[in-house]
Amino acid sequence: MPGHLARRFQQIAVAVFLAEVSEAGFDLTPVQYAALATIRSNPGIDQITLAGLIAYDRTTITGVIDRLVQKDLLVRRASSRDRRARELQVTAEGQRTLRAITPAVESAQRMLMRGLTAKESAELMRLMRKAIAAGNELSRAPLREAVSARS
Repeated sequence: MPGHLARRFQQIAVAVFLAEVSEAGFDLTPVQYAALATIRSNPGIDQITLAGLIAYDRTTITGVIDRLVQKDLLVRRASSRDRRARELQVTAEGQRTLRAITPAVESAQRMLMRGLTAKESAELMRLMRKAIAAGNELSRAPLREAVSARS
């Protein structure tokens, strides 16, 4: 069943990520890493936009942001465009963490594909992207592209 296989692959992906990142001396979850890296690429985005960019539930993204702020990796500032919104910025410590954690994250990604040839890995990635794109709108937290997320 594809749902079971997707769940198992996700379990493996999280376990491998946490092991590699922990071994490198960091305490970040895959979602925290995705949020931090996305904010670095989109400085000043708000939490709702971030949730769309990483396909995470809008109501629970606050907890992810709270933990990153507590770790001094992010700051939240009132938006100059919308007083109700909070803009997110990566701190200097967050920038250092992203640079230092990259080898561990890349190692985790390689470990997920072990047992596959380069051609098989590329094909798996192609098929996962295709299946995810076809079912994106069925998700409770659909992925939103950067351009449409800001529109």
